[in-house]
Amino acid sequence: MRVLIAGAAGRDFHDFNVVFRDRPEVDVVAFTRAPGQNLGELDSGTDRRYPPELAGPGYPDGIPIEPESRLEALIESHEVDQVVFSYSDVAHEHVMHVGSRAMAAGADFRLVGPKQMQLDAQVPVVAVDAVRTGCGKSQATGALADALDARGHEVRIVREPMPYGDLLENRVQRFASHDDLDDAGVTIEEREEYEQHVDSGHVVFAGVDYEAILDEAQSEADVLLWDGGNNELPFFDPDLHVVLADPLRAGDELRYHPGETNFRLADVVLVNKENSATDGQIQTVVDNVGRVNPDAAIVHADSVVTVDEPEQIEGARVLAVEDGPTLTHGGTSEGAAAVAAEQYGAAERVDPTDGAVGSIAETLAEYSHLDRVLPAMGYSDEQIRDLERTVENVDCDLVLAGTPHDLGRLLDVDVPIVDVHYKIQLRDDSFDALLERYADSLEL
Repeated sequence: MRVLIAGAAGRDFHDFNVVFRDRPEVDVVAFTRAPGQNLGELDSGTDRRYPPELAGPGYPDGIPIEPESRLEALIESHEVDQVVFSYSDVAHEHVMHVGSRAMAAGADFRLVGPKQMQLDAQVPVVAVDAVRTGCGKSQATGALADALDARGHEVRIVREPMPYGDLLENRVQRFASHDDLDDAGVTIEEREEYEQHVDSGHVVFAGVDYEAILDEAQSEADVLLWDGGNNELPFFDPDLHVVLADPLRAGDELRYHPGETNFRLADVVLVNKENSATDGQIQTVVDNVGRVNPDAAIVHADSVVTVDEPEQIEGARVLAVEDGPTLTHGGTSEGAAAVAAEQYGAAERVDPTDGAVGSIAETLAEYSHLDRVLPAMGYSDEQIRDLERTVENVDCDLVLAGTPHDLGRLLDVDVPIVDVHYKIQLRDDSFDALLERYADSLEL
């Protein structure tokens, strides 16, 4: 059987490693890379390949990674029998558009389910996932890691993959310090996910080969915390599955893949950002839990935004720089920096469009839904410089950095940068009490 895996440099590699590698009756002829999925360096270069050292003895030349735009041509030229869809945070309609293209070109179309792709750990696993990008997964993961630490557990966080650099070199990544992040040359998006955990004293694993990652992480830990990217399924079979929903995008929990699968599988649905949502939006999410996953516990939470020196913001003209993925394929129009601007009395949120240059200008043009915010895009040194030049070009009093990494470490700009902090605060519970409720199944 000849297989093509449609992906975005993450779940596609995992599906190959766990489901298709070392199967003599299967020949994976190519991966495709999706447009607009924050692929960074994958969009450059003409001969990107999954390396033979990772692909295994059946693939001495590795496996080519082609643009998804060539899907039909690849099906024809390789006589593909089956197309496997392996990327996340896309509308259900998008999934079936790809499926329709595959089937019209003569191939079967398939999704790999959790039973086949999830790995079994030897220690308890708490998985934190979401229905969309930007719901607050990493903040919930950090809070659970702190609660487990307080209980005396040795915790390791495993992050869903973002392998933008050398795939073989990034087979297993371990981050325990800023030096580790610097040495790995990680992108801004990776820093947004890893840095906050490292700053809290937690070790983060990520990479490409999650069987090898699991072996190394569980050798150091008595509990693993899965920090899911986008709205991807956990790669490890969880003993407790916490799934975040965002009432500001009420209804998306039933409209996106594989977020709806997470929503239906959840042991706990954590409804975040309720302090910014209407009662009707919150009720929509609660009603949808009752419809499709009535056995799930519902936990209500606020996303609490703070800055260290709020007096700097009052009356200022501010540039709001936000977490990139939340704004782009997450589909939100603004983020924590915009909330802080309003909360602390900024005179104006400056539109960055006229000052944008290079790839940043292209991003703002592509995502026209953005409301006077600047996504912190930085998938290459060149794009980081574009971001830096854009910030310098904007006439503002200060930058509000709503991205969860230290923007000032990467950008050399004259304007002051004020970091925006945000955390999840449960309304009627604590993260320790949440763990206690499931202590028996987790063997805590």
